[in-house]
Amino acid sequence: MKSSFIAYVDESGDEGFVFNADGSGSSRWFVLSAVVIRQTNDLQMVSCLKEVRTVLKKDLKAPLHFVEMKHEQRVPYIRRVGELPIRTVSVLVYKPLIAEPEKFQNTKYLLYRYATRLLLERVSWLARDQRRSGEGDGFTEVIFSNRSNMSYEDIRSYLRLLRKQSEANPSQVQIDRAVIDPERISAVDHSKLAGLQVADAVASGFHFALKVNRYGETETSYLQHLRKTVYRHKAAALGYGLKLWPEDFATVKAKAPEVLHLEGF
Repeated sequence: MKSSFIAYVDESGDEGFVFNADGSGSSRWFVLSAVVIRQTNDLQMVSCLKEVRTVLKKDLKAPLHFVEMKHEQRVPYIRRVGELPIRTVSVLVYKPLIAEPEKFQNTKYLLYRYATRLLLERVSWLARDQRRSGEGDGFTEVIFSNRSNMSYEDIRSYLRLLRKQSEANPSQVQIDRAVIDPERISAVDHSKLAGLQVADAVASGFHFALKVNRYGETETSYLQHLRKTVYRHKAAALGYGLKLWPEDFATVKAKAPEVLHLEGF
């Protein structure tokens, strides 16, 4: 039996920690996003991207990269993404507030793995609460946009370790093991799947809303189209479809006022 859901995962920003006073260097924000869709609706992703390529007058097989587009191209793209039957989960990491950055500097992809844990916790809650009897087997297939230098077996091993830890201390790890199975995690090239290109648009859209450019500005217009896709629990998005780390909203706001764009989201 097929999985009930598919979660497509991509990121925006980098994992570096070189923050120059003039704003150059590493990105202050690292965003990891999942686009969750019912298996039965997955082909709507393909139709959406076909329509976007037609509107943008692109080759019908050309992969879409949000950051490579002009603003006037991104708007019709993100609008159509917002109309898909999806829910999104995004982990928003403000790296300058990480207390011990050397841990993440010394262990390659540690920040990515930890953000993955936070992401999949919330994906599992969403899928657990929204699954339907008789529609798939209740599990969520997780597909990452492939990063050529990263081992996805390491991700699977990390999740297996978390599963063992949850057996010993259920309150410590909150990934619902009845929804997320490490053996159903894979990585595929961005160009191969429409869902990964949609995940790229979502992660980039949130990153643009938080990234302060050289003129002290952010681009928040994409948020209005993404707002209705965000996973909420009892009407709350923060902590669910939008997870700030390493601090809470108030603490991050004091250091990074750009996060105000998410207040009341």
